[in-house]
Amino acid sequence: MTTYKAIRGLTIQTVAGDPDPLTTGDIWYSSTTRKIRGAKLAAGAWATGGVVNTAVKSSAGAGTQTAAIKAGGPSVNAETYDGSSWTEVANLNATRNAILGFGTQTAALAAAGEGPTVNVESWNGTSWTEVGNLNTARGDNGGAAGIQTAALYISGTPPTTQNVEEFDGSSWTETDNVNTGRYNCGGAGTTTAALLFGGRIAGDPTATTETYNGSSWTEVGDINTARYAAGEAGAGPNTSTLYFGGSAPLKAITEEWNGSSWTEVADLSTARDSKAQGTVGTSSLALAISGGTPGATTAVEEWTVAAAASSFTSS
Repeated sequence: MTTYKAIRGLTIQTVAGDPDPLTTGDIWYSSTTRKIRGAKLAAGAWATGGVVNTAVKSSAGAGTQTAAIKAGGPSVNAETYDGSSWTEVANLNATRNAILGFGTQTAALAAAGEGPTVNVESWNGTSWTEVGNLNTARGDNGGAAGIQTAALYISGTPPTTQNVEEFDGSSWTETDNVNTGRYNCGGAGTTTAALLFGGRIAGDPTATTETYNGSSWTEVGDINTARYAAGEAGAGPNTSTLYFGGSAPLKAITEEWNGSSWTEVADLSTARDSKAQGTVGTSSLALAISGGTPGATTAVEEWTVAAAASSFTSS
């Protein structure tokens, strides 16, 4: 009979009950249940987070669930989040609305915005500095992918464009166009493994999704509910992304992308939309920051997919 030890060359730890904390992928023998058990990802859920100081509908966001920054919307205001409360930090140099956010809490970009404008500002954890402008002015935003020194600004308006620009830390270069131009859309991933989804085409919501491999865009599985001006989270490659809320009308729907298809998961507690874009967190640890409900709200929600213990069964 094949054993786990024979396959893996390891022994299994014996635990009275289950380990605490659980770590996804761990395997152990429970002396309480007398079964081999393991830790897997459970269903995700939204919970109330710390409220922002300034309610906005369309700020840029960047960072993680416990170390985030939001800026603008329409405002010069910027705030950082430590996982429980928001603190006002140095303002943007100019009032910005519907801007894209990239990067981390201490190394972020705030790009373009209504006007439209080519203006881009860089955040170093202390202050904002104007850096290389986009080649094409953007207003109602497109999708964001990447970090402060390696970013993609995808599509956007006006007018609706298929144009994509890549940032190397100092300047923007036009790169491979998307198949379907749109605005108020979602974006995630990296400069060589990006995802573009949802948004508006000629004013109407779309479910279209495209992936990028660093040289070309390919249409893949649509989101289940066409919408625009929603929030998203998905640091890393384009195989794991969360898309939540949106319009129109206001929605609380949350969908998760696994690299091939979208699946509806738990709804937000409060339906909201926002032109705010920028991936804050991951598909397992995300933030929904402020937004319109329809008026601007200070409410923040935290998405968490925790590990859960489960017994192995034979088949």
